[in-house]
Amino acid sequence: MLVSTDRILSALVETLQMVTISFVFSILLGIPLGVLLYVTRNGGILEEKITFTILSFVINILRSIPFIILLVAIIPFTRLIVGSSIGTAAAIVPMVVYAGPYVARLVESSLLEVDDGVLEAADAMGATPLQTIFRFVIPEALGSLILNFTIATIGLVGASAMAGTVGGGGIGDLAITYGYQRFDGMTMLVTVVILVVLVQGLQSLGNGLSRIVRRK
Repeated sequence: MLVSTDRILSALVETLQMVTISFVFSILLGIPLGVLLYVTRNGGILEEKITFTILSFVINILRSIPFIILLVAIIPFTRLIVGSSIGTAAAIVPMVVYAGPYVARLVESSLLEVDDGVLEAADAMGATPLQTIFRFVIPEALGSLILNFTIATIGLVGASAMAGTVGGGGIGDLAITYGYQRFDGMTMLVTVVILVVLVQGLQSLGNGLSRIVRRK
């Protein structure tokens, strides 16, 4: 038997809250890390092999841990931050830890796509390293960054669904509690449809924004 519309809407709102807040904090964490990876790598603007090696190693470790394992492994840290390991707020902490390093790699990848001619132009104009990054490289990579941020957001939607398996709330929790545990096939179908529509909408929005930026 399908759960009430209010329960479905409440779960959708929880999912949107988790994804939005996690995305904001992941961006705040991932962009500086991604820029640091870009500038300190071999041949980078501020080449520093030790910094790059250590940072890259730590990011690779965090990215190698499946989200469902990370979710459980950092429960003490989650409790320290939000005072609980259950609920929407508690799910946000591991989602940020999961997505932040991923965003960093996506940012690094986008910046590496920028043509060397842009760097040469910045150097010819006497730009400082900071000016080169924020006035030349990032604006040039903006279209690619938007697409990669879209990928990260969709990944967070999937992570929010997995968080439901341990009481994280949202669509995932609805699917597990009502769809799976109560053998409610209709509720399970509805949750799947909602997630598919949400992902398709995010991808279309990201593609559209990227196209607009690239034209400008």
